[in-house]
Amino acid sequence: MATQASLWEEEVIGLIPAGGLATRLAPLPFSKEVYPIGFRRAQGEQGTRPKVACHYLLEKMKLAGIAKAYIVLREGKWDIPAYLRDGAIVNMHLAYLLLGLPFGTPYTLDQAYPFVRHSTVAFGFPDIIFEPDDAFLRLLARQSHSNACVILGLFPADRPDRVDMVDWHDDGGVRRIVSKPDHTHLSHSWCIAVWTPLFTQFLHEYVAAQRGMAGTNSEVSVGEIVQVAIEAGLPVEGIRVSDKPYLDIGTSEGLVRAIKYYANP
Repeated sequence: MATQASLWEEEVIGLIPAGGLATRLAPLPFSKEVYPIGFRRAQGEQGTRPKVACHYLLEKMKLAGIAKAYIVLREGKWDIPAYLRDGAIVNMHLAYLLLGLPFGTPYTLDQAYPFVRHSTVAFGFPDIIFEPDDAFLRLLARQSHSNACVILGLFPADRPDRVDMVDWHDDGGVRRIVSKPDHTHLSHSWCIAVWTPLFTQFLHEYVAAQRGMAGTNSEVSVGEIVQVAIEAGLPVEGIRVSDKPYLDIGTSEGLVRAIKYYANP
């Protein structure tokens, strides 16, 4: 298996949305992305330090050889850059952008369009914790040998009614994304992805078209954009990267489970 991002020719840039209001956990004294979950070894010192939620995502990107990432913030969530600063804490280069229209994650991500339009994007949610550590390496290795414009990282879903469920072929081709079905035979969801400039452009044009529609104010998800891309004929693939469900600390249930699981240093 590949050990670094040297397999892919284009620069790979992390893209992380952090514009949510955390309404499912409100009130919180700080942004959920910097909620302490477990512990980390202190750099250059003995002992441990608290490890915040978004650190898990960033370190997995770094392990895949991804050297820089853009974090897109909502105004007021200044505690995130105050904590992460320039990224030295995860040995990455971090930059911050402010979201524009509050109509969902695709609009948030589109703020980075001028900076990532020519690069491969590694995408993840900063309030979701998952295993294994080499998940992004697996996605990037698959993308380097595929003509798909999006590669989804798939995980078993323990609550299909709360997530995007993925219908895919044995060869990895994704047929469709089904959002929060009440009943389904599908077993896997997604929470990370890598995509090419083709999908970045598709997302940008979709958001621009929606923005141009009078009265558009309903939120859309990244999964919905992926489904529209599939319907438009863009190739999308998925690979199962874990046999464990991911933990969404944006819910009280997920937060409790994560705190318990990562309680010991």
